[in-house]
Amino acid sequence: MFKRIGALTVLALVATAAPALATNPPGVANAGSASYVRNGAQVTIAPVAPCSVDGPTTATSGLQTGSGVKFTSATSSCTTTVVDPDTDTTKTVSKASGTGFELSALVLKGGPRIRMSSWQVTCTGTDAGSNVSWSFSGLSGMAALPNPVPQNYVREIRSSGGVLLATATFNGIVFPSPNDGSISMTMARFAFAPGSGMTGEVRLGDTACSPTP
Repeated sequence: MFKRIGALTVLALVATAAPALATNPPGVANAGSASYVRNGAQVTIAPVAPCSVDGPTTATSGLQTGSGVKFTSATSSCTTTVVDPDTDTTKTVSKASGTGFELSALVLKGGPRIRMSSWQVTCTGTDAGSNVSWSFSGLSGMAALPNPVPQNYVREIRSSGGVLLATATFNGIVFPSPNDGSISMTMARFAFAPGSGMTGEVRLGDTACSPTP
């Protein structure tokens, strides 16, 4: 039986380059989303509590549920701060946090019930580059993650009989090519495998940002 995993914080990962035309947006964040097909029916939960530095800059969300997935609550803020009025230099901070996640879609296939008490993702953009960080607490239904969690770390989720039901990717980092200093990150992405009888994915904590002008 899996035990509950305590709090884990991942230090910022930094992207630096000349702030030319950024592939990623200036600053966005949301607490999670879901899009998958189960028993022939589409399950969709739009990005939960999405914010953007271009507006809306704050958002809140109450309970969001679908067949086999639940997000209890979430908040977000995407702010822009002037750090040097003489040069109009700015800094952006795009942050989303959530509580009470549960993925139960795998239980009837002999898989675990995956829960997370809370999580948070943050993307910070400055004139020198951008960086991301994330943290979570109260993870159950999975064995302990390594600390620190490597970039794009993949964990297989199998049934009690050994059938691959899904893969979970933590600390999913994407840099544009060529690298323009922007960055995007998904804290956790659960992608269903054929053995689950489902197709699609569930995401926890998405954020992206770019260097400021």
